Amino acid sequence: MRIVIVEDNETLANAIAYRLRDRGHAVDVLTDGDAAELHLGQEGADLIVLDINLPRRSGLEILRSLRARGDGAPVILLTARSETSDRVSGLDMGADDYLVKPFEMDELEARIRALSRRKQLDYEASEIVGGLEFDRSARQVSVNGQVLEIPRREIAVLECLLERRGRIVPKSQLIDFVYGVGADVEESAVEPHVSRLRKRLLDLGIRIKMARGLGYLLEVQK
Repeated sequence: MRIVIVEDNETLANAIAYRLRDRGHAVDVLTDGDAAELHLGQEGADLIVLDINLPRRSGLEILRSLRARGDGAPVILLTARSETSDRVSGLDMGADDYLVKPFEMDELEARIRALSRRKQLDYEASEIVGGLEFDRSARQVSVNGQVLEIPRREIAVLECLLERRGRIVPKSQLIDFVYGVGADVEESAVEPHVSRLRKRLLDLGIRIKMARGLGYLLEVQK
C-alpha cells in the first residue's frame, strides 16, 4: 500500500515512515502544504496521514481540495490537543479518522489497518491468486493455510504487480511503490527482489515475465 505522510515535524514524519516501511508499505514524506497538494494531485495515494498545521497550506485546505476533485483516499488527521474545532471540521470535510499528538505508533498502525479493512482500498482485502492467498491487510502470503516468510520488499513487489495484473509495470513504477516516490534508488535495485519473488512463485502457477526495456508482467496460469 502506498501511504503519504504530510507532517512538518521531520523527526515525527521520518519515525512514522520508518515504522510503516518496516511493515512493507511504500511511504512518501512531505513536509509542507504546497508540496503535498502538488504531489497528491499528480501521484495520489492509497492512504494519507495528514497533519492539520502545515506551512504554506493547511491540512484542512489539502483535505478540502482532495474531496473537491473526487479523491476518496482514506485520510487520518494528526492534530494537537487544542485543535478540537479543527478535528470536527476535518471530519465534516471527509476525513476518516484522527489521532491526537502525541500518539503511540501501534495505535497509528491499528487505525491504518482498520481503514484498510473498512475501505478495502477498492479491492478485496484477501485474494486467491494461482496457488497462493494474498492478505493485503496482514501483508502476508500463504499456501494451503501456511504463511510463507517473504521479505517485505518482495511483498511490496507482489502487491504492485497484482494491482496491475496483465499489464506491463515499468521498473520506475515498482521503485516508486517499493521505496516511495522520489527515492534515490537505481532502477536495478528492484531486480533482485523480482528475481527472488519469481522463484518463490514458480510452482504456484504464477509467472513474472520481463519485457526487456519495458518492465515486468505478472501472469496467472489457468
